[in-house]
Amino acid sequence: MTRLETLKTNLIAQFGETLNLTESLGELTLEVPAEQWADVCLTLRDQPSLAFVSCIDLCGVDYSGWGAPTYPGASAQFPQRFAVVVHLLSLVHNCRLRVRTFVPNDEFPVLVSLVHVWPSVNWFEREAFDLYGIVFEGHPDLRRILTDYGFIGHPFRKDFPIYGTVEMRYDTEQKRVVYQPVTIEPREITPRIVREEGYGIER
Repeated sequence: MTRLETLKTNLIAQFGETLNLTESLGELTLEVPAEQWADVCLTLRDQPSLAFVSCIDLCGVDYSGWGAPTYPGASAQFPQRFAVVVHLLSLVHNCRLRVRTFVPNDEFPVLVSLVHVWPSVNWFEREAFDLYGIVFEGHPDLRRILTDYGFIGHPFRKDFPIYGTVEMRYDTEQKRVVYQPVTIEPREITPRIVREEGYGIER
């Protein structure tokens, strides 16, 4: 039995055959309902047959504009927009697992924090909050980490304009940093490629 098959067997033994487990490109993805997010992650960490003691990454995903429904029960017309994904590592069993949940309420997405499960997710959750606007309930210090404190919006959301909404500059008269509306005109740039005749042909 391969390591991947062993992991799959152990996951089914722990959570039952009803769990949403998919295999693609030699990796397993476990999909978890948002209300079971913290409990399942605790089990993945503490169960000896799984022992995912290390969370190596947590990220947000914006599925708006995705061509297919994003979760069971969603429709193409009303998919669930935001998801959170963690990548776990079991040092004892030398295997990895991807765990994903879809966050309820697209207008104000809130999910339980995993800081009490893996303290390493602290800054990852702050990043997902900053870039996607996903609020992690119970996080000890949820504030922006990559953008400025006065930044408006969440830049990794697909409806966020590429040129932003506010620009910042130093005002020499006021002797301080000021914020103002973006002065860049939205435009589409089509690159022009100029090549010499016979370009790339060895002589």
